[in-house]
Amino acid sequence: MSIEIRAYDNNDFDDIRSIWNSVIEEGNAFHYERPLSQDQAELFFAEQTRTAVATLDGEVVGLYVLHPNNTGRCAHIANTSYAVKADFRGRSVGEQLVRDSIESAKTNGFRIIQFNAVVATNVGAIHLYKKIGFKQLGTIPGGFRLGDGSYSDIILFYISLMEDNSL
Repeated sequence: MSIEIRAYDNNDFDDIRSIWNSVIEEGNAFHYERPLSQDQAELFFAEQTRTAVATLDGEVVGLYVLHPNNTGRCAHIANTSYAVKADFRGRSVGEQLVRDSIESAKTNGFRIIQFNAVVATNVGAIHLYKKIGFKQLGTIPGGFRLGDGSYSDIILFYISLMEDNSL
């Protein structure tokens, strides 16, 4: 029983849209306020540098999207977002997705991965990012409006993808 990570294909679409939208609906991680429609999701997942899925015994249990964090002179910095099916959280699916995204970012020529808005209440993700070697850049007080209308701090993280950590 091992987790496989691979590029998504059209057969995965309903599963990844469902997982992604469930995280949106939880209101404590992604900046989106409403679930992605079919058309929005098709465009969103297709336009990424990489959309990858994690499968366990053939079931899609998670995904990530990888893309440039910005354009032009900052296009060498990647950004990623991860979503894991609620029933599979805490089973190292997220860790394997993050590790795969790091390798994929390197393969795609990125030099850094930066997270712009890790919600401070997402302690599992924060622990994982620190474990893998991401460095905390700073905190924006009250930078995220949670689904219940309250506010949480957001934390910025980055990791250098260069072998010698030179940027």
